Amino acid sequence: MPELPEVETVKNALRPLVKSKTIRDIDIFYAPILRNKTEKAFKKILENKTIKDITRYGKYLLFNIGEYTLISHLRMEGKYYLKPLNVKKDKHDHIIFYFSDGDTLRYNDVRKFGTMDLIKTKELFLKDPLKKLGPEPFEDRCTNYYLKQKLENKKIAIKSALLDQTIICGLGNIYVNEVLFKSHIHPTTPSNELSLEELDIIIQHARETLKKAIKLGGTTIRTYHTTDGVDGKFQNELLVHGKEGDSCLVCESIIIKTKVGGRGTYLCPTCQNKKA
Repeated sequence: MPELPEVETVKNALRPLVKSKTIRDIDIFYAPILRNKTEKAFKKILENKTIKDITRYGKYLLFNIGEYTLISHLRMEGKYYLKPLNVKKDKHDHIIFYFSDGDTLRYNDVRKFGTMDLIKTKELFLKDPLKKLGPEPFEDRCTNYYLKQKLENKKIAIKSALLDQTIICGLGNIYVNEVLFKSHIHPTTPSNELSLEELDIIIQHARETLKKAIKLGGTTIRTYHTTDGVDGKFQNELLVHGKEGDSCLVCESIIIKTKVGGRGTYLCPTCQNKKA
C-alpha cells in the first residue's frame, strides 16, 4: 500500500501533467469507488472544471478544482496513468477523465479498494475523510507533548498507535517498522509507557525517514508503482522491513518477523530490546 512518500511521489509526477487541464467528460466503470456522491453528481461537479492544483495530505491525493476538491485514496494498488485518447482501455481502468486537449487520466485499480470523495474546498478539513486525521510528522503541532497526551491512556502497542491515522497520519507499515528500529524501541511497547524523550526520538526519525523516502521516490515493493516507468529507490535503504533472517546492520543479530495488531512486523531483538 502506498504510504506518505509514495503518494507524495505520485503527486509530484502527476502535477505537471494534469495541472491546468480541463475535464471535458468522465466515464465511471466501477461506481463503488465514489464514496459520497452519486455518479450523476460526481460528473456534474467535475465536468468542464479545470484542475487548479494537486496537493497531498497524509496518504490522500487532493485534486483542487476550485469550489470542490477531489480526495483520492489509492489503498492497496490504485494508480493514475496519463494516456492519449486513442489508447485502449485497460480492464482495470475504473474511472477515466477526458481532458479538453485530448489526453485522458485513468484511475487503475486491480483490487478496486481505492476511494474518491468530493468535498467543498472550504470544508476540506471539516468533513471526513480528512477531518478525523491527526497531524503529519512534519507539522509543528506534531510534538512529543502532543503524542504523550494522545497516548497517555492507551495501552496498545506503539506500532499500532503509530499506524492509527487519527493519532498521526502518513505513516504506514513499512515506515513504522523502520522508524521503531531506528528509535531502538520494541514495537509491542505499550504506548503509555513511552517517555517524552522516546516520543521525541520517534518523531525525529519519522521526519528523517519520510524525507529521505520522498527524496528517493518512495518504496517500490511487490505491485506498487507510481506511474509508468517511475519506481522508488527507498527499498534499497530499508534496514529491517522485509529483512527477516538477515543480520542486523547495527549489531549483527538476526532480524525477526512477527505480527503486531495483525500487521507483519520486522525488528532486531537486540537493538529493540525494550519489550512489553
